[in-house]
Amino acid sequence: MEILRSIVVLVHLVGFATLFGAWVVELVGQRRVTRIMHWGLGIALVAGLALSAPWGLDHDLNYAKIGIKLVVLVLIGGLLGAGAGRLRKSGSVPAGIFWPIGILTLLNAGLAVIWR
Repeated sequence: MEILRSIVVLVHLVGFATLFGAWVVELVGQRRVTRIMHWGLGIALVAGLALSAPWGLDHDLNYAKIGIKLVVLVLIGGLLGAGAGRLRKSGSVPAGIFWPIGILTLLNAGLAVIWR
């Protein structure tokens, strides 16, 4: 069971890396929201929900941490949606939408690593 959980953690990290990596690429590029960011968010969400299930753990889950990380993920999703809409409508993503995507993504990873 621990091997399966470790695989899900790896998939969760791949989702984060996809989202944050695509954001960094766009940071040095055209500063737009891409489909790859949406895919990374979806992968991180599904794997995160799988990790929040109490399956074969010898300790209790930190539901406050899980809830806060989920709220941050929903905020990132809202910003991605708003950014994609603005990109379609005007051809650019405002800095007030683009920058929080990366900052909140990094915050979510920081919460996972630092908060035990």
